Amino acid sequence: MKLVTFIDDSQTLRPGVLTDRGVVDLVATERSLASSVRGILAGGELQQAAAAAASEAAVVVAKPTLRAPIPDPQKIICIGLNYRNHAIESGMAIPSEPVVFCKFPSAIVGPEQPIGIPATSAEVDFEAELVAVIGRRGKQIAEAEALDYVAGYTVGNDVSARDWQLLKPGGQWLMGKTFDGFAPTGPALVTADEVPHPEALAIKLRVNGETLQDSTTRELIFGIAQVVSYLSQVFTLEPGDLIFTGTPPGVGFARKPPIFLKSGDVCEVEIERLGVLRNQCV
Repeated sequence: MKLVTFIDDSQTLRPGVLTDRGVVDLVATERSLASSVRGILAGGELQQAAAAAASEAAVVVAKPTLRAPIPDPQKIICIGLNYRNHAIESGMAIPSEPVVFCKFPSAIVGPEQPIGIPATSAEVDFEAELVAVIGRRGKQIAEAEALDYVAGYTVGNDVSARDWQLLKPGGQWLMGKTFDGFAPTGPALVTADEVPHPEALAIKLRVNGETLQDSTTRELIFGIAQVVSYLSQVFTLEPGDLIFTGTPPGVGFARKPPIFLKSGDVCEVEIERLGVLRNQCV
């Protein structure tokens, strides 16, 4: 199932399911369902949502305007340097345990929404990422059980202001990573049953049609279960929390000469089974 968030005629965010016919409006089809994708996850309503999407009485929106599948996460957790070749190209040591930082929810934008290039940064970079979406509340989760807490996956772009991240006193990973609009996600949350092998997916990023990142999630240093278990030893994971799992090599600042995003550039992140996330820089 492909869960989405879309805007209705009154500009209200609503949960839906992406189908061949269009997007099924879950609230209009089954009014007992929660009014957001995060609420559906928290309420354990995935089966009801699937039944509503398959119903002959389903209300279908033919041309929806999609937004981020989870527009209101409580937490956006990011794993740095999680592809060996990316750590090498960055000139950093290959980590012995996950490197963790965060973005704020105000960084979230959805498909076709703009990535704002801040006037205060001259080095805005791109990072294609597989994003895991938590479906159940949990803490101190055993690695063997960790994937049971993952509702599904979506496509992400960990946009990064490298001059803020790397050149400020003390290093400012948080500040460099969480400008408004620096966490594009979408187009859909694809449920875990449709992604049986999340660590065997092709992942690519294109800027203005040119492929700059081309890899596979097989290259992850720390897998999804390891990361979920590791994070949960410190804080409680909640339904709708997003985990950006790291980016493969090919990012802009490591290139010679470097490539940084500018107004008018179009970024497309494509992950096998999950779709294409497209955003234009402004």
